[in-house]
Amino acid sequence: MYHTIDEFLAEWTYESDSTQKILDLLNDDSLSTRVKEGERSLGFLAWHIVVTVHEMMSRVGLEFDAPQYDAAVPATAHEIAQSYLQTSKALTEAIRTQWTDANLSEEHDMYGETWSSATTLNVLVKHQIHHRGQLTILMRQAGLALIGVYGPSREEWASYGGVAPE
Repeated sequence: MYHTIDEFLAEWTYESDSTQKILDLLNDDSLSTRVKEGERSLGFLAWHIVVTVHEMMSRVGLEFDAPQYDAAVPATAHEIAQSYLQTSKALTEAIRTQWTDANLSEEHDMYGETWSSATTLNVLVKHQIHHRGQLTILMRQAGLALIGVYGPSREEWASYGGVAPE
């Protein structure tokens, strides 16, 4: 849980940078990858990460320019990655200029529950981590190389001389 804006921003910087690096690895051909027919595509999940930032944080009173939740999924991987970059920067600026540490304890109706702003920020971070994990599975299915987030990827491990398990 966050007690200060700076605590959140420190974690957001790492997590949003990690999400950006993953999104930057996508290519247009990969966007249609699915686990199976009828499931969410890689492109849909990537876009969901982008649009949820504004959707969640507008519920707690932050105002910033970002794609709305019902915005159509862009046609290119570059557009998705650029939208996330702009959204993350806009969120960071909004928090720095519109909130103080006192705002973190304010309570809001979030999906039928009462959450503090600090809880909402925590859920926002965990939400993107959750979907970033889903993205990496779909990226493997699409044949894309990955980077490590909390440890080395298979490719990075091999470059260090490690042997990937079969």
